[in-house]
Amino acid sequence: MKPPPANAFINRLIALTLLLLVFSGSLGLGAVWVRQEISSTANRSRALVTRLNDVERRLDEVNAEIATAASPGTLMQQNEAMRLGLATPKEPQVVRVDGSPELRLAAKRNREIFGLASASAGDSAPAFRVITASLR
Repeated sequence: MKPPPANAFINRLIALTLLLLVFSGSLGLGAVWVRQEISSTANRSRALVTRLNDVERRLDEVNAEIATAASPGTLMQQNEAMRLGLATPKEPQVVRVDGSPELRLAAKRNREIFGLASASAGDSAPAFRVITASLR
C-alpha cells in the first residue's frame, strides 16, 4: 500500500481552515446584524415613548382646561357674560349616583344585547331564544 501524497493532506487542511474562517466570519456578520436590529428597535421604542409622553402631556393640559372651564366660578362668569339668567341647582334638584357611572352606562347599553336581564325583569320577550343542548 502506498501512503497518500502529502499534498492531499495539506489541501484538506487548507480547505478546512478556509471553511472555518468563512463560518466564523458569517457568525460575526450575524452578530453585527443582530446588534444593528436591536439598536434600531431601541431607537423606535425610544421615539414611541417620547410620542406617548407628549400625548399624555397634551391630554393632561386638555383635562386641566376642561376642569377650569367646568368649575363653578367659571360657569357663573359665563352665565353672567352671556346673560343666560341661569341659577345654581338647589340640593333637592341634585341626584347623587351610587357606584361607577361607567358600569351603569355599560350595563344599560348592553342590556338589549344580552336580553336575559330584560326577560327576567318582566319586560317583553327578548329578540332571540336561548337554546340548550343536551347529550343523550
